[in-house]
Amino acid sequence: MKAIIISIIVAAAIIGGAFMLTGSGNNTGQTANANNVSIVDGKQIIEISAKGGYQPRKSIAKAGIPTIIRFNTKGTFDCSSSVRIPSLNISKSLPQSGVTDVDIGSSQIGTLNGSCGMGMYPFEVEFQS
Repeated sequence: MKAIIISIIVAAAIIGGAFMLTGSGNNTGQTANANNVSIVDGKQIIEISAKGGYQPRKSIAKAGIPTIIRFNTKGTFDCSSSVRIPSLNISKSLPQSGVTDVDIGSSQIGTLNGSCGMGMYPFEVEFQS
């Protein structure tokens, strides 16, 4: 009986540790940290790679700061080379390789959603206070 209880406790600890290590699995490791957001000359720059979708898929930025989303392409031939941000009426074609800055102004607290031209590859920027 004692061995069964110990086995259950060990199994629970292993499962709990796995959930903690994977971040409970709900963002699949695609949420950005501060590594893709920087402030240059008073403007917030959010760097997103575009090829076979957008990485990171979710970025976290500060609200109320003039913001540029910088799309980096490198041999991008798929639909992620066409970016849409419907709420800002933005539709932009990206070069196959290069950097394209999209000035989105100062955003309020909330989530900005964008996608590729076909709507297959979404991305979002969450603006926080």
